Amino acid sequence: MQQEEIWGIDAARGYDTPGTGMFAPEVLEPTVDRLAELAGDGQALEFAIGTGRVAVPLAERGVSVTGIELSSPMIDQLRTKADEATIPVIVGDMATAVAPGEYTLVYLVYNTISNLLTQAEQVACFRNAARHLTPGGRFVIELWVPELRKLPPGQQATVWHCEPGYIGLDTYDVLRQHVVSHHFRFDDSRQARLFRSPHRYIWPAELDLMGQLAGFELETRHADWSGADFTAESRSHVSVYRLPQDH
Repeated sequence: MQQEEIWGIDAARGYDTPGTGMFAPEVLEPTVDRLAELAGDGQALEFAIGTGRVAVPLAERGVSVTGIELSSPMIDQLRTKADEATIPVIVGDMATAVAPGEYTLVYLVYNTISNLLTQAEQVACFRNAARHLTPGGRFVIELWVPELRKLPPGQQATVWHCEPGYIGLDTYDVLRQHVVSHHFRFDDSRQARLFRSPHRYIWPAELDLMGQLAGFELETRHADWSGADFTAESRSHVSVYRLPQDH
């Protein structure tokens, strides 16, 4: 399936979960705090802005936010919360689409760079970020760490989250560095709803090399938005890349 089909009307309608999950205050507030700090007095550009989960509260902090988004239904959902004058959005692919203006911050949250399914597209995404940034500007990526250590020989799937009414599992194709995430939601009936999305996973060291190819230097890497240490046991990371001042 194409990304436009995956992130269609049904996905957009079910994406927002105000106050819980990705929208819980303990998840969003540290994210917005850190991004506002990094943006400073400049403008911010969000790649794959989606329904505005992060952009809307960031704009409410006084940061000028523009977005790039491939899915029209996701943009329609964003428009129920913020108009074009408040948060302009360019329709297009985050690896190639160009937004007007110059930015001190480009950011990409919640693993979205992995929606680009080839290494070449992911490198192009870094280069696109660099194209939009002023000298000394930053590109911030939130990304999960591939859980291959959980895969014994012959096993292709890991359960990465389990709670009442929900099971999340990933199936791995280690030859192509591809993952399909399967989200099962269910209740007391015998029926379950399934949402699937394909990804290309990226090791932190590979991500750093992509940054170097686009002219970035790794400035910081933490395990979360609050600044916890990144260790061998960390399941995800927030990596901040910076262009040199003379870029």
